[in-house]
Amino acid sequence: MDRRDFIRAALGTAAAALTRIQGPEGLLAQAREAARPLNLKVTDLRTFVVDAANDENFVFVKIYTNQGIEGLGEGTLTGKEATVEQAILEHKRYLVGQDPTDIEFHLQGMFRGPRYRGGPVLQSAISAVEIALWDILGQALGQPIWKLLGGKARDRVRVYPHAGGGRTPEGYAEGFLRRKSEGWTAAKGPFIDAGPDNIIDPQRSVREGIERLRAVRKAVGDDFGILIDLHGKPTTPMAVEFCARAEEYGPMFVEEATQLEDLGELAHLRSKTRVPLATGERHLTRYAFSEMCARHLVDYVQPDVVHCGGILETMKIAILADAFRIQLAPHNPQSEVSTVASLHIDVAAPNAAIQEIGSGQNPRWNALFYGGLVKFDKGYTLPPDRPGLGLALDEKEAARYPYKPKDWRAHRFQDGSITDR
Repeated sequence: MDRRDFIRAALGTAAAALTRIQGPEGLLAQAREAARPLNLKVTDLRTFVVDAANDENFVFVKIYTNQGIEGLGEGTLTGKEATVEQAILEHKRYLVGQDPTDIEFHLQGMFRGPRYRGGPVLQSAISAVEIALWDILGQALGQPIWKLLGGKARDRVRVYPHAGGGRTPEGYAEGFLRRKSEGWTAAKGPFIDAGPDNIIDPQRSVREGIERLRAVRKAVGDDFGILIDLHGKPTTPMAVEFCARAEEYGPMFVEEATQLEDLGELAHLRSKTRVPLATGERHLTRYAFSEMCARHLVDYVQPDVVHCGGILETMKIAILADAFRIQLAPHNPQSEVSTVASLHIDVAAPNAAIQEIGSGQNPRWNALFYGGLVKFDKGYTLPPDRPGLGLALDEKEAARYPYKPKDWRAHRFQDGSITDR
């Protein structure tokens, strides 16, 4: 079998798996038919932008129906929250009066209907609405969303938090060791840091990043998962050098070592290192992931359910990646809504390896979500067991923390030019 035949076979496998979910006789069609007797109609759509008590605001949407079922979604986009809110509200006049269970139809209507499409703002708005529609469908049928996606592929989901600890190697080691002592099996840190002066110095930044990695590996031992988020900061030579030097310390993966616009840069890095690579948090829709997967440029894809198009689009990306034996590690630094939406996918997707969490780290959330849903135990969590998404937003509590504009600053090189953040 040559490469062309292999790709055709892999895509055929992906198409068959996707047909099982959204084909004419698939699980989504069956769920829609089961909900038809309720005669559900959308009656209203409202947004809630909530100060997250960090450098961003959470953007939530609620979709209301004639049967009293309310769907909850999230479209948080750092630095663009007010813009995303308006993009979400643009869908109200389209959705009111519609059957909320026609999820694929509405996804296509919101994406393709207006002609101008794509981009992080528009896709985050669509994602928020789409998650809320799944929440409605699951509640209408009395089932958690993962059961509507094909049922469970695993009994529990491995999850990881971020590890803080300052900028020194000792601080990094302490932060990761603290996460290990808390029972986690993996944690993530940036390793390449702009420093207190907000300057990226290519030579110094790589050297200091490797020193931090060396200290962390020594502290946590061989079996703890070290996840490295370079966040698109390195130049191409920086990425090559860092990944090559990181190999001996065995990270689980290096995330966003290159920028998203040029797959050639990622292919170049792939040819220079044996370290596992991951990317995808800023890639939108399955189309952005197709060539990346077909060329095996990464070992893990990282779509973000509140940016890439929602639950069904993330599941399509997972299926596409699985056809090429690439694992799923969804991006998620947002609220518990994003966490739970991701977990429904992780439970059902056979190639889901590990889940990033922003959940469980904000003291406001218990009140915001009536006590929340997700509980973590020794680095894992169980499948959500409530109908639909499994969360509800307390509107009165959300009103206590209104939108607050947040400042951000770009990183710079030593000559004062702007670099990626």
